[in-house]
Amino acid sequence: MLPRSLNARILLGAALGIAGGLLVAGGGPLHGEAGPVLYAAKLLGSLFLDLLRLVLVPLVFASIVVGVANLSAHRQMHRVWQTTLIFFVLTMAIAILIGFGAAHLFRPGEGLQLAMFEEATRNFQARQMPLPDYIAQFLRGMFQNPFKALAQGEILAVVVVALFLGIALVVGGERYRNLKQVLQELQELCLMVVGWIMHLAPFGIAALLLQLVATQDTRLLESLAHFIAVVIGSTLFHGAVVLPLLLYLVTGVTPLRFWRGAREALVTAFATSSSAATLPVTLRCTEQHLHVKKDIANFVVPLGATVNMDGTALYEAAAALFVARLAGIDLGLGEQLVIFFVAMLGAVGAPGIPSVGMLSMVLVLESVGLPTAAIAILLPIDRVLDTVRTAVNVEGDMVGSLVVQKLTESADAPRAQAASS
Repeated sequence: MLPRSLNARILLGAALGIAGGLLVAGGGPLHGEAGPVLYAAKLLGSLFLDLLRLVLVPLVFASIVVGVANLSAHRQMHRVWQTTLIFFVLTMAIAILIGFGAAHLFRPGEGLQLAMFEEATRNFQARQMPLPDYIAQFLRGMFQNPFKALAQGEILAVVVVALFLGIALVVGGERYRNLKQVLQELQELCLMVVGWIMHLAPFGIAALLLQLVATQDTRLLESLAHFIAVVIGSTLFHGAVVLPLLLYLVTGVTPLRFWRGAREALVTAFATSSSAATLPVTLRCTEQHLHVKKDIANFVVPLGATVNMDGTALYEAAAALFVARLAGIDLGLGEQLVIFFVAMLGAVGAPGIPSVGMLSMVLVLESVGLPTAAIAILLPIDRVLDTVRTAVNVEGDMVGSLVVQKLTESADAPRAQAASS
């Protein structure tokens, strides 16, 4: 008999997906039937992701517009935006420093030779882009025709358009209350559809994890086990120690209470490797389970899914030092500072979709003269590492919403007392 709780069904689906992947993988008893099983898993997993993407763009747009518009006082809107930005920058900076520290302490890459990856390097042509060109492209991506951005799913541009429209609704006041009401209803409809889609979550997550376990190149993983362990360990340290500690110090919310409320979103993020696809689930957990006000959640979470990438920033910093060690290049403090800022910029500009960090990884390598062809070393293991860092990315968004709510409420308290007296 299946458990009634959605969280329990999702965890059961994850366990069955991992077990199925082990049975289908090389040497498993079902290896001979791998073709049909993987095809069915791919079909089901793609269906689940496509259904989430179905509501992604309208949900992001409506959530941010409504979230900004509901912050009716200009001063409050400014304070929420300022607090959110400071929190995102702070946690990404801490994540990058943890990545650097772990890479220096455990020194992954020693004993490995680039020659063992010659074939992969020959078969992959990394896209190279100088830093000025990347910045120009990043800015162009932020400011686009809103209809084009909505039609093509350009999330960063949609966020910018939504921010401007939300601010305009605040400035316009009651004149535009009908438009605000329409957008609120659009958001509610999207969340209703999300509730329907989540009934398929256990099956979709099982299918995605089955593909992941069955198709991974285990021989290459064994060769890079040291690097994988360092990245996963440091990412989990950031997600299990640093973020919960910040949350507890600011809000008093215990890690156990947070993980209970965030579990559904974290499992979905781990399985999909996409903070954008997980966004509907993240919003649901933040509002319904963690009890963040809708105005705050609708602003912080969609914005965080686009610009707050703690796990990605940590990974890119550690991977750059890993590649430098393989190439025999000793990076000084200046080069590491360049990596620090470029990794943050690359993480901010990376859409929340699986393995997109590879594109910004090229930017990080080229910024300090590292061989961009070496990115082929990271491709076979990226899908595994992407699961963990995406879960931490999503965790950072939910922690941020709780922190922002607490800090803005604390700032409002003295004013309320003064007004009452």
